[in-house]
Amino acid sequence: MSEPLPPGSELPASGSEPLPPGSMPRRQATREQAAALASAVRLRILRMTYYQPMTNREISRRLDRDPATTLHHVRKLVDTGLLEVLPARRGTRGAREIPYRATGLSWSLELGPGDRGVALNEAMLEAYLGEVAEIGIEQLEQTRLVLRLDEAQLTEFRERLYGLLQEFAARPIVPAVGGCAVYVVLHPAAHPAVRTRNPGAGRVTMEEV
Repeated sequence: MSEPLPPGSELPASGSEPLPPGSMPRRQATREQAAALASAVRLRILRMTYYQPMTNREISRRLDRDPATTLHHVRKLVDTGLLEVLPARRGTRGAREIPYRATGLSWSLELGPGDRGVALNEAMLEAYLGEVAEIGIEQLEQTRLVLRLDEAQLTEFRERLYGLLQEFAARPIVPAVGGCAVYVVLHPAAHPAVRTRNPGAGRVTMEEV
């Protein structure tokens, strides 16, 4: 586990544009960063605030949660460098408001296998389902397929797929343009199997059907 970098050493200056995802060298997440990311609510806050800063009140309304609850999550994200505090502004009623924006740091962190990786996977799936519930399932453009690939081909497929995602994610943000969210899952194909007897060897084997 690597030690945290000095505060601000890999983050954009307050009020600047967030760093494009993948533009920072990848490194192992700290224990605190891994814990912060293992939450569907916090992942949704990072998604919501990446393209447009939002105050805690705006975040709580969007997530339909109590402001005190969302403020707890916001502070945890700020403390771990995943969310930055922008200069205060005046709201519609003249009240002082503090906007927050995602730094893009989460794209440059590695969690690795183990309990933390499992927790992040669960949080990502839960966050995705929450976003789908918000926009409506009719808005989804979905594709499913099974690929029969050997280890070398699977490695090539992963590299090209995630390379394409990184390429587009690193492009400059176009202001006032609606975003397109992408959720990608690779998993072992759940093929049904039948038990058959190999007449030549006289032993039971498993064959995919």
